[in-house]
Order: sequence, then C-alpha cells, then structure tokens
Amino acid sequence: MSDNPDFLLHLPEPLRPPVASALASFSANSAPLGIELEALPKQIKDSLGPVWASSPFVAEQCARRPELLKELVGSGRLSNSTDEESYRARLRRLLEGATAETELMAILRRFRNLEMVRIAWRDIAGWASLEETLRDLSALADVCVQESLDFLFRQACAARGTPTDKQGRPQSLVVLGMGKLGAWELNFSSDIDLIFAYRDDGVLADKRETSYAEFYTRLARNLVKVLDAKTEDGFVFRVDLRLRPFGDSGPLVQNFYALEAYYQSQAREWERYAMVKVRAMAGDFEAGRELEEFLRPFVYRRYLDYRTLGELRELKHKISLELQRKERQENIKLGPGGIREIEFIGQAFQLIRGGREKRLQERRIQAVLATLADLGLLPAPTVEKLQSAYRFLRTVENRLQQYADKQTHDLPTDPVQRHSLAFTMGLADWETFKAHIDQVRHEVHEVFEQVVAPVKSEARDVFSLNGDREQIDTALRNLGWPNPGFGAKLIESFQSSHAIRNLTPRGASELARLLPMLLRATASTDRPENALERIFALLEAIASRNVYLTLLAENPQALSQLVKLAAGSPWITHFIAQHPLLLDELLDPRALYAPLSKTDLERELKRKLDAIDHDDLEQILIGLRQFKQTNALRVAAADFVGAIPIMVVSDYLTYIAEVLVTEVMRQAWRLTATRHGVPPGAGIDEVGGFGVIAYGKMGGLELGYGSDLDLVFLYDGTDSALTNGERPVTTAEFFARMGKRIIHLLTANTPAGTLYEVDLRLRPSGSSGLLVSSIDAYHTYQMDSAWTWEQQALVKARFVAGDPNIGERFGAIREQSLCRQRDIEPLRTEIREMREKMRANLAAKDPAVFDLKQGFGGIVDIEFIVQFGVLSGAHHCTELTEWTDVVRLLESLTKAGFLGSDDAGVLKQAYCIFREHTHRCALLEVPALVAADEHFELRSRVQQIWRDVMER
Repeated sequence: MSDNPDFLLHLPEPLRPPVASALASFSANSAPLGIELEALPKQIKDSLGPVWASSPFVAEQCARRPELLKELVGSGRLSNSTDEESYRARLRRLLEGATAETELMAILRRFRNLEMVRIAWRDIAGWASLEETLRDLSALADVCVQESLDFLFRQACAARGTPTDKQGRPQSLVVLGMGKLGAWELNFSSDIDLIFAYRDDGVLADKRETSYAEFYTRLARNLVKVLDAKTEDGFVFRVDLRLRPFGDSGPLVQNFYALEAYYQSQAREWERYAMVKVRAMAGDFEAGRELEEFLRPFVYRRYLDYRTLGELRELKHKISLELQRKERQENIKLGPGGIREIEFIGQAFQLIRGGREKRLQERRIQAVLATLADLGLLPAPTVEKLQSAYRFLRTVENRLQQYADKQTHDLPTDPVQRHSLAFTMGLADWETFKAHIDQVRHEVHEVFEQVVAPVKSEARDVFSLNGDREQIDTALRNLGWPNPGFGAKLIESFQSSHAIRNLTPRGASELARLLPMLLRATASTDRPENALERIFALLEAIASRNVYLTLLAENPQALSQLVKLAAGSPWITHFIAQHPLLLDELLDPRALYAPLSKTDLERELKRKLDAIDHDDLEQILIGLRQFKQTNALRVAAADFVGAIPIMVVSDYLTYIAEVLVTEVMRQAWRLTATRHGVPPGAGIDEVGGFGVIAYGKMGGLELGYGSDLDLVFLYDGTDSALTNGERPVTTAEFFARMGKRIIHLLTANTPAGTLYEVDLRLRPSGSSGLLVSSIDAYHTYQMDSAWTWEQQALVKARFVAGDPNIGERFGAIREQSLCRQRDIEPLRTEIREMREKMRANLAAKDPAVFDLKQGFGGIVDIEFIVQFGVLSGAHHCTELTEWTDVVRLLESLTKAGFLGSDDAGVLKQAYCIFREHTHRCALLEVPALVAADEHFELRSRVQQIWRDVMER
C-alpha cells in the first residue's frame, strides 16, 4: 500500500492526519493476515476515506481488527442490506457451544462491534437510508437482548428450576423496549430503555422455594450486566432502567398485577409519553402483547385530552432549564428546535386524539407526522418541513455518535470534529453547516411554539370566582363589558351552581384561566349577556371534564368560534353541551363552516370506522353517532353564518342521514348474516335482496335539525327458503330480524346518544303491518289498498340504501302507482278536506301569529298543492314521478301545464323563505311562528293559489 493513497487528497486537510494514522495502523496489523488495501473492491476503497474521516470509531475498529473488514467485505454484507432474521441466525451460530457468561459477553461484543462498523459504514457512504440505519440498529438491539435472555434463562432454569404460568407453561421474562428502541428508531450509540416484567407470580420447587420475583430479578440483573458491562471489547448496549415504575427506587422487575395497579393509580403523567413507543421486544412475546394492550388505554384516552399540551410544555420547560444550567443549548436532541420538539409535536396530537383516532396509535414519529397531514391536523407543507428536519437532525445525531461511539447530542467544539461533521453532512465548512442546522432548528421551533407553546394572549391572567360584587363589576368593566351589572348576576349564579362548586382544584384552575378570555370575547358580541348565559350553561354541563375547559383555555380560536355561535344560536350551544366532543370541531374554522359532500361523507365515515375493531359494536355505534354530530354541527354552523343556502342545508342533512342509514344497514346485514348465514343467492359481504325506502322529509331531501326518519323496509326472495348458516332461518325471518337490527342500531341510546328516531307508520298497513314487507306484497298493497294519504306520501318516497335491484323495482312500483288514472274531483275534495282538518287541529290558534308550517298559506299547503298536482297529472305525464323534492316538482308541474310559471315561482319563493325561517327558528330554539303581518303578501298569494287549485 502506498504511503499516501489518492483518496487522502480528496479529504479536507484537517481530516487527513487522523485517517493517515489509522491507515498506518491498519497496514501494520493487516500485513500478517495478508489483507491488502489495494485488493479491496473499488466501491469499498473509494468510500474508505470519507467513512474513516467521519468516524474515527470505524477507523479504529478496522485498524485494530483488520479481519473485521475482511469478513464484512468477503461476505458481501457491507455492500448489501440485511434484516433481523439474518442478525439472529448469525448470532446464534456464534453462540453455539458457548456455556459461560464470559463467553456470551465476549461473543456479543465482537458481534456488536462488527455490526456497528457495518451499519456506520453503509450509513456514511450513503448506501443505506436513514430508515434502514435506524431499523438495523434497533434490530441489532432486539437480537442481542433476545439471544442473551434466552441464554441466561436456560442457565437460570437449569440452576434453580423453571418458572411457569398458570397453564403450566415455561414463563420467561417480558422485556419492554421503550423510547426510540420501541419505535424501531434507535440511534447509533444510544442507551436502550427497558422495563422488565413477568405475568404470573409463583414459587420455584427448589430447596429455597425461590420466589418468581427473586428469580426474575436475578435474571434481569444478569441480563443488564451481560449487555452493559464494559470489557476490553467494549459494551453491547448501555441499559437505562429509569422508565420502570417508581424509577431508580422501584423494583427491577414486577409482575403484571403490580404493574396494572401502578399504571391505574400511581403513574405520573410523563410516563404516558414514554409508553407511546412501548414494544414487547424480547422474552415472552405473548405475555408482552397482553401487557401492551393493557397499557393502551393508559396512554390513549377515549376523550380529547388537551391537558397533554400543558404537561408537555412543563416537561419541555424543565429540559430547557437544565440545558441552560449546563450551557448546552447546542444540544440537537433536547435544545430548541431539536429532535425532542419534533417528537413532542407528534406526541401532543397522539395523546390528545389517539384514543379516538386509532391511526395515531403509532410508534414511529415519521408515520405519525404523515398521519397528521392525512387527517388535516397539520398542513401538509408543515409536515413535510418537520419530516425533512427530523431526517436531517437524526442523521446529524448518528454522525455525532458514529464519530467516537459515544452517546452525545451536543454539537462539537473541537475544530477537527467540526470539520468532520460538516464534511460528512456534505457541506463545505462548519459555518455553512451551522447556518443550515440553525435554520432547520428555527423552523422546527416555530412549529413547536404554535402547537405546544402556551397561549400568548393578554387574557393569560385569571379570574377569581370568589370575588365580591364590586370586584366582579370592576373586572367586567376592565374586560370591556357594556353592562357589568347584568354580567355580574350571571357570574354569581354560575359560581353558585352545583357543577362549579364541585370543580376539582385542577378544573377550578383551568376555569379561572379561561374566564378572562371568555368574558372579553362575549363583551364584543351584540348581546353579551345572551352569549355568556348560554356558554355558562354549557360550561356547567361539561364542568366534570376538566379536559374541555383546558381545550378552550388552550385554543383562543376555538373559544372565539364558540362565542360566535353561542351569541346567535342556543340550539348549537345546547347541541355542543350534549356532545362536548364537538368542541374539537371549533379548532378549525375552515372545516367547521364547510359541510362535506356525500362522497366526502362516505370517505370520512369509512376512515372513522376503519379505525374501530369491526367486532366492537358499542364503539361502532358511538363512532356513528359522533360522525353524525360532527357533521350536523358543520351544517348548522354554515347555516348560521349564511355560508350555504337553505336548500343546501336540507341536502346536507339528508346526505348525512343517507350515509348513516346505508352504513347501519351494512352493519345489520353483517350481524344477521354472521348469526344465521344469508338467503339463497346472496353474499355475506354485500347486502342482497333488501332495500330501504325513505318517505317524508328524508325522501323529499328536506331534513331539518332533529328530524325523525320515515322508513320502509322491502325485501325480495322466497319466504320459506332457508339461510345457509349454522342457525338457519327462513328468508322472511332473516329480513325481519335485519329490519329489527336496523331500528336498534339507529335508535339505541349509547354514551354518545341516539342516532335517529325512526317512524315506521308509513309501511303497508301502518303500525299493524309487518316490519319488513316483500316487494310483491308492497306492490299489491300500493295498487289495491293504499289510501289517498299514502299515495300523497309516495310522492316523496325514494330508495336510499340497499340492493339496487330493489331500488329499481320500487321505482317501477312507485311510478305505476302514482301514474294510475284517477277521478280528479273526488281526489281534489279528499285532499282538500284532509288538509283543512290538519290545519284546524295543528296550526297555531293565535291570530297574531302566522304558523310557517301549518298555517293557511304555509309550507304544508304548498306540499299538498304539489302532491295533488302529481296524483292528478302523472297518468298523462310520467315525468311528474321523476323527483321527490318540492322545488323540482314545482318545475315539473310547470312544464306539465298544471301550474303557470308565475304561480310556480310564487310557491317556490314562499316555500324556500318559509323553510329558511323554520331552520332559523330551530337554531334559535323557538316555535316556527312569525308575526301575522310578516310575509303577509307572500302567503296571501299562496292562499289564492290554493283556492284556485283546490277549491274549484
């Protein structure tokens, strides 16, 4: 080998001497072994200079043990990726025949050093991605821990007996990997954070009757020594056990019962963050998975846990103070804009929302960030910035640790190492590198401040609920209240309520933080006392759940939206009070005021249900209800601010119902088919021979807030044919049971409330008829037995869910029934008399008001005119059966010559205005009544059209 290989000339001058020194040592030690640098493959030789310049650790290992490099090159493993099973197979071969701990320790360290050289070389040379490097490091740790534990467990059992579980099977230790190890993201020279546990307690059958606790404690100590002790060959992995219950002062090993008791009652909040990445990585994997499942509810709460933000802030503040004290602000892991801040951003969303959004129950931070973008919780450009920063910072972290195989996260002060770091990161010099990493950290810290940092507001002061009247008046005046006296009365009533008097100390603290912001926000509304009174009622309803107080205190934008909606709509405020999870929807005004299309609703519901175990019916029912509530709130909010017209309000509410009815039908089919099999010709994965018909407001696309669903169920099939399951029933019985299930799924009262109330009285023969009718029986009934009012109802009926063949047959029956020839005058008389009876019984009696729905000239009169027009004219004009909603039917009736365009225009205008007003009344929680002189001219014209059409 020449004294000065060419590749030295390509290195920065400060890095040449250490590489030349390592080459000299390599040459001296390799010569007796016949290893020549020139004989190395070109790819290896070309990468040697940059790798050794970047990692004196690799250079030193190769120089001291040239056979290490020969083995890596000769086997081809240096040039190719590997996997965990390859690691495991190689280590097991090396351990064959080993009988003593000293042999185990020596083999492990040589194996570890060889693999660390391989991993570092491939990483620095650019042959492995960051993901491969982190995965290989984690797999190496897994294999070393598992094989060491197996070795030591066999020895311990041979010496003292074998512990068994309650089923009498050998029971090994459970090793939980925490932190980056648990997430398969281990860095180059990282500690490994472990927790040891065992499932069942007991006593060994040895002379001393050794307890399992003592057996496993000895085993764990030996495992730590084997991995952690430093010998002439170094160490395998440093082991950190401080994340176990009670930390350094706690038992080294605990059984599952003790762990469950600890995490249910004594665990500190920061331990939740640690458990985000927990993974059973060695020992008894079956028991380990049981423990993971037990820990999941501890980590991921079913509610939105906004306390997480404050706790993460507090933890980050302590870290920052410690770094400042030690003058370590250049720490790329814990310092501002460092790796930990990226992890905290992801964990904040995981811990707040992971209980509801299963996709966030993910160990790997890059996958978490991608999910945040996919769910719209962070803007995609922000996520891309964080992911890029994470990859850069983790690469820098590995380079810092590959330099000397030391666990460090501080940027170097040594000039040579600075040159090395800049060089290995592909940047011209230290100044260029430093400017780049400072920019990366600045951008990360900006996002961290937005997500996790405390609310920066003039309202960060607190408001005491214990002040006297004069103090409250003064505080309200300072907060901008125009009428402090009225506000003070509301506050006095609020603070004396049972819910507020029984707040926990934490709840009282959060409320005191929230109130100044709330009072300032309500002061700027048109009628602050109305807004405050409504929000106080909401706060009383949610007071037992501190997390919602925290949500509002942490998110001024959410509070602003709540005040805005409460000021104008008591219905929305009460709706949120009934379903406080909806407070989460106030965080993003873009989504709040933008109801989803039907396609988007279907997509969102699928995503929501995909995150729920399909066998967990209770959670499915809750998920369906939360989906409805969320989307109903979006419609109401958009309606309230005038972002969508009235006809679209009804459309959106109807789309929500259609999507939910379709999903409920699918669930009912699955549940019934699982129990009984399916009728002949049907498949278990797709509804066949069954359809749902919507009447009334749903059929006419006219749903309002809180509307019932008028439904009819139809089926097709041979009644006596049996299903193909283990407990077969007739086809008729199958569909009857399915109908009952649909009703139950829609109306069952759950912790999230009911989905819809259902009215089935429009089915053939009404309440006395079958719950589910065959399509043939339905046809016969409509043609032979249906009353006139049932024919009117059929005008609005439409197929909304199920087998398309049922939809086609229903459509044909509906057209045939509506298009029959009728005696016009008797029909007119019957419909008019029916309407007059309704008006007499249902309309408001006060002559000073006009009933928008039932009053003369109101909504129902318009609907009856339309229904008469269809029933009287469809025989001659089948196009009158095409639509089910009033507006398009009016257009059809105009084309058919039943109405003049002017009259149709009046009816459409009145219908839309009156419907809009009823929606407004619903949001205001007042009856759909207006003063008698309001809309007087318009309803007078409707009345005249009624007389012209119905009173000839």
